[in-house]
Amino acid sequence: MSMSDHPKAYGTAAVAVAFVAGILITLGFKDFYPDLERRYQRRKGQPHNRTDSRPASTYLPVPPVKLEDHTRSARQSLVGLPVPEIPDGIEGCIGNTPLFKIKSLSEATGCVILAKAEFLNGAGGSPKDRVALNMIKMAEEEGFLTPGQGDTIYEGTVGSTGISLATLARAKGYKAYICMPNDQSTEKSDLLHHLGATVERVTPAPITSTEHFVNLARTRAKEHTLSGKDESKGFFADQFESMANYRAHFQTTGPEIYEQTGGHIDAFVAGAGTGGTISGIALFLKQEMGMGKDLKVFLADPEGSGLYNKVKHGVMFSNTEKEGTRRRQQVDTIVEGIGINRLTENFEAGRELIDDAVKVTDLQALKMARWLVEEDGIFVGSSSAVNCVAAVAAALKMPKGSRVVTILCDSGTRHLSKFWKKVGETGLEDHEQADLIGFLGLKPSR
Repeated sequence: MSMSDHPKAYGTAAVAVAFVAGILITLGFKDFYPDLERRYQRRKGQPHNRTDSRPASTYLPVPPVKLEDHTRSARQSLVGLPVPEIPDGIEGCIGNTPLFKIKSLSEATGCVILAKAEFLNGAGGSPKDRVALNMIKMAEEEGFLTPGQGDTIYEGTVGSTGISLATLARAKGYKAYICMPNDQSTEKSDLLHHLGATVERVTPAPITSTEHFVNLARTRAKEHTLSGKDESKGFFADQFESMANYRAHFQTTGPEIYEQTGGHIDAFVAGAGTGGTISGIALFLKQEMGMGKDLKVFLADPEGSGLYNKVKHGVMFSNTEKEGTRRRQQVDTIVEGIGINRLTENFEAGRELIDDAVKVTDLQALKMARWLVEEDGIFVGSSSAVNCVAAVAAALKMPKGSRVVTILCDSGTRHLSKFWKKVGETGLEDHEQADLIGFLGLKPSR
């Protein structure tokens, strides 16, 4: 039976076909329309609107892609979140330094050796930033310093504390006057000059002499205050005896270490110059956090220092080594910043909490400094190298898997003319070593 026999059905089919054809033609024209529009505009001399154009397609049209402002969306998504606190001045960049694993030392000892990167403090680049800031704050509270009236901070230092004080003095509205031994690296005194401090380099002398750099700084501060030239005062910071020293570490460095390790720490290792770092941290971890005997505190001591004997044997020095019978404070060591032959108030504050001590030779410190560069890409100064040697020695006395934390005090850039020059002179830069323990001449204790 043909369609012609049923005209009504034929008519319905024709309408349906025409409807579909109309849709296809309409869609095709819609896709083709932009080309017609462009040609018409060119003939009329009208500018071409690029934003509405898209290439013609022989396929069914795809809806235009809608561009979204994801940057704006990201900004909007942050609305309502807490705004990070922005540090107020350079003093706001002190503290909260990272704690990281020294991979090569950990692998060699079977323990996890962690380093607190104190050279990343934002003012003077050492743990002395914390001390200097706390000393200034306490002096202001007690009326010894007044911003903006020309007061000068005086200090006797081998370098790092002076650098921190010089930086913060400018930031807080003061001047700085630094007395230091003339056998310290020139990088430190040069930096102090560029920081605007007055630097007086003196011949090394025993602490009993009025010409000792610490005693001289105290004298200069008194002379300033008594001069009466203006209303300005001279303030002697006195890092060796000021309780602001160890309290800075008790209040900041110790809590940071505890938080960063989650309280999982088996040993802490540090050297002592003033003694503030090791005392403050030991007091916080052992007493404040109740770690007690679960934490072993090791003193790292260089050659020429009497603190090792005090911790190990209870005797500071023999009569021939007594301070005042020899020419200088530190004897026959290239290490700067740690090691001393007298008991300071800061060291005494935490001395009873020190469990053991490690004597580190200059050669071991030189070898460690070179090892850290070769194996870990870490470039440190002499006191940091001593701490790392002692950390390895301490780890060898601890059960495998123990966590040992030490301090990286400052960068090697402050020790180029002395300590790192000696590294080159000993030929350590020309030889590679595979066995750290043998390289340092240490003997495993476990």
